[in-house]
Amino acid sequence: MNISEMSKRVGIKKEDFEKVLDFHGCLSPGVLIGMQMFSLAKKVLDIDEKDRIYVTCETQNCLPDAFQVLGKCTTGNKGLRIVDTGKMAVTVNKWGREGEIIKGVRIILDAKKTKKFPKLHAWYLNIEKVPHDEVILDILNAGEDVYSYEFVDIIVPKKSKKKIKFCEICNEPFVQKGDETICLSCQGSVVIT
Repeated sequence: MNISEMSKRVGIKKEDFEKVLDFHGCLSPGVLIGMQMFSLAKKVLDIDEKDRIYVTCETQNCLPDAFQVLGKCTTGNKGLRIVDTGKMAVTVNKWGREGEIIKGVRIILDAKKTKKFPKLHAWYLNIEKVPHDEVILDILNAGEDVYSYEFVDIIVPKKSKKKIKFCEICNEPFVQKGDETICLSCQGSVVIT
């Protein structure tokens, strides 16, 4: 199956599909799952091109790359958070004002549903070594049928003012998270008695 056919099946423009592959370096099952999750989130949250979104990925492997390219969510612009629970799951929401409660969606690759697609299921649960091209074919054949999702309420966090402190040991400036007076680098080398 060529890139054009795959991008149609995933519901992503061919150019965007190619951008994800270029960014990630190859077509992996995880990045393809990320693209499908992105498409599903767009549909259920009615996200369009001008909407800014926020994403929390529950794995650092492959999945976040699709959201970085397609959703323009990065750790640098604070649109992407990775909370590595080791799950093939993602929570997506649109932008909101501080303190506002907004609707988001948490999407998972559902192991109960992958049973209908043996190569994907074996790969997902690490039951056996399966060639990636066979897993990718199962993912494409499954479409959205292997995902489950639920709507979640998300409270938009208040943005705290950045506080810069000079470390008492190395005298370098660092962003103070609480009331610490020693930077994280020096905390690792300090022996407290």
